[in-house]
Amino acid sequence: MRLPAAADGAGPAALPSPLGQQKVNGMGALEGKSIVITGAGRGIGRGVALLCAREGARVVVNDPGVNVDGTGHDAGPADQVVAEIKGEGGAAVASYDSVATVDGGEAIVRAAIGAFGRIDALINVAGILRDRMIFNMSEQEWDDVIAVHLKGHFNTTKPAAIMMRQQRYGRIVNFTSGSGLLGNPGQANYGAAKSGIAGFTRVVAKDLGRYGVTCNAIAPAAATRMTMQVTQEARELRARAGIGSAAPNQPPVTQAQLMRDPEMVAPMTAYLCTDEAWNVNGQIFHVAGGTVGLAHHPTPARTIWKPAMWTLDELCEAVPAQLMAGTSNPAPPPPDLDIPGRPATQPEGSIAGGAR
Repeated sequence: MRLPAAADGAGPAALPSPLGQQKVNGMGALEGKSIVITGAGRGIGRGVALLCAREGARVVVNDPGVNVDGTGHDAGPADQVVAEIKGEGGAAVASYDSVATVDGGEAIVRAAIGAFGRIDALINVAGILRDRMIFNMSEQEWDDVIAVHLKGHFNTTKPAAIMMRQQRYGRIVNFTSGSGLLGNPGQANYGAAKSGIAGFTRVVAKDLGRYGVTCNAIAPAAATRMTMQVTQEARELRARAGIGSAAPNQPPVTQAQLMRDPEMVAPMTAYLCTDEAWNVNGQIFHVAGGTVGLAHHPTPARTIWKPAMWTLDELCEAVPAQLMAGTSNPAPPPPDLDIPGRPATQPEGSIAGGAR
């Protein structure tokens, strides 16, 4: 199949048809594979579970049915997705364990072994939010988010990796976020966890690659329960900082970029679980609507060098003039704030020298 050319300044290239339209001899791209999907009761996880099942996978639908902040419990979301898969002739079992504990992670993986005899892929989607500005965030709010996201990825990945290493086969797809890769106000806990997941992905890829196991991550952009919960204070701070606004000289926003249904993230997630993706490893993909982007690995954008130790005087001159030339502060202080190193801007109509 011939793929469309990559974008070259003219907007994103069109993607091939969804996996569900590319079956050969009636066989799905994931036929017979045993796949665990955490957070699969709603949103992105649900869309991934349904697509994987339609592609022939046997699915463990894990979701304890908690609220966005991680409280409560409801078996309904997982049960509903299992019923939907079975109603379409697929195979699925529900799991209600929490990814936040080691025991929970092991139980989730055991559910796949018990029901289907093996685990071919693990997709870590589960997450919660406890948004708060860093100066107001409690230790509990920090710990709870780290436990579900960052530790949660470890709790499921370790037992899955043991089985995949023995099988000499496996696919792991993690979920990071622009909040961790770029930063969002009010999400220090979530951003730290998601940034950690990006690093975790790159390390696990190198740990397991020699055993025929791949590990990649997706940074999605979609309209979900979680994205609807971002606080108004955080939205206002982002707007003031220009975060999320269109950059100058960019092509117009296309209809594909406006498609934010959670299901739009599913095809790339499922692709990373296919045999065809055997050599895609340690990568992070931005997925939003019809756009799929490959992220750069963190590397120096610019360097300064001297054959000896730098002095502070030299750095005071070289850093702003050379190293940081052309870059901007993502959240600069307001112009009327008097801060050391920068004189305050005089308010309009004021008299230099102060009141008389």
